[in-house]
Amino acid sequence: MMSRINIYSTGNCPICDKTKALLQKWDIAYQDYRIDQSKDALREMSEITSGARTVPQITIDGKWIGGFSELTELHMGGELDELMNDAK
Repeated sequence: MMSRINIYSTGNCPICDKTKALLQKWDIAYQDYRIDQSKDALREMSEITSGARTVPQITIDGKWIGGFSELTELHMGGELDELMNDAK
């Protein structure tokens, strides 16, 4: 099954690591795209986010939601669970 959450990250980003750890804790699968290792991933992130230059950047079902704080806000509000349950 294809992962519904994509994270665009780099190898030296503590917030990226924190984001991935939280998703693992919540038992939510994700695909990690390292923009420091792939020009294609960087280009894709830039297109999706209209040129964002910070990481992590997160998409759910191809829709850009923002970064770590936006993800935690979705989770705290229960909206992340709703999004994840919608496709089950």
